[in-house]
Amino acid sequence: MTDLTQFARGLPKAELHLHIEGSLEPEQMFEFGRRNGVALPFRTVEEVRAAYAFGNLQDFLDIYYQGAGVLMTEDDFRDLAMAYFRRVAADGCRHVELFFDPQTHTDRGLPFSVAADGLLAGMAEAERDLGVTSSLILCFLRHLDEDAAFATLRMAESYLDRIVGVGLDSSEVGHPPSKFARVFAAAGERGLKRVAHAGEEGPPEYVWEALDLLHVDRIDHGNRALEDDRLVARLASEGMTLTVCPLSNLKLCGVSDLKLHPLKRMLELGLKPTVNSDDPAYFGGYVGENFTQITEALSLSRDDLVTLAKNSFTGSFLPPEVAERHVAAIDAYVSANS
Repeated sequence: MTDLTQFARGLPKAELHLHIEGSLEPEQMFEFGRRNGVALPFRTVEEVRAAYAFGNLQDFLDIYYQGAGVLMTEDDFRDLAMAYFRRVAADGCRHVELFFDPQTHTDRGLPFSVAADGLLAGMAEAERDLGVTSSLILCFLRHLDEDAAFATLRMAESYLDRIVGVGLDSSEVGHPPSKFARVFAAAGERGLKRVAHAGEEGPPEYVWEALDLLHVDRIDHGNRALEDDRLVARLASEGMTLTVCPLSNLKLCGVSDLKLHPLKRMLELGLKPTVNSDDPAYFGGYVGENFTQITEALSLSRDDLVTLAKNSFTGSFLPPEVAERHVAAIDAYVSANS
């Protein structure tokens, strides 16, 4: 590890784009499968890892949903969350805004409360034992219809004081943000923040829709926004945070080589990107590894890394005074490592 990548890994940072079901490591998949009596179509951990050769987003989603089927109890979700938090605490992560997909679980018969209560228990434990704070973002599955999203929002009513926002994930192409305009409006009326995956595989028009129809507070991914100069200018002028996921983009063939990744260009264009892991068990690394590999691939500077880390807090949904304390901690880290 070079001095610069070591500096990057130790930087205080937040993670704003993390699907907790996507942190399910193969070893956990077998462990949860055994304790819950869920049969898997794999015999070994090595077979599972060999299956992680994805040609596109849908290839990944097919195995992602299959893996999530081993999660059956509150303890499973709490244990899953704590395993993730332990890893990212070692990467300098101080705060996480964590996505979960309740429809993945309610559609197979689990009560909404099983995932929600288990995750909230793990989040409380991580704050108490590791000093990592977190917020929960409920994501709607975009390959399902808007009525199903409304049903999920209704299930979440008694939890809305513990959920910071709603998001939109799953298969992007063919499922534009406009499909969910009414449910996002309803979420906004309930005081929830709004984020959406847009411009990962979908066109720049999806980013426009997320801004103008869903009224999002952040864009998840946003890579293809760079194809539209007018959109880039708008994102820059509005200071819209982009939650970029380098290793995910590489694994899902959004880029053929990390050296071709648009992150550095985003910085040069005055955009506000952050570095995140997306689904780290499937894509080859947690947030520290994403920082390490993209730093080496794009020859990022210390100033670039500091900007990315500060963006992660100022682009979070933390109260401004709390975000500023984290920014001050970054400045202190830089001073101590200069």
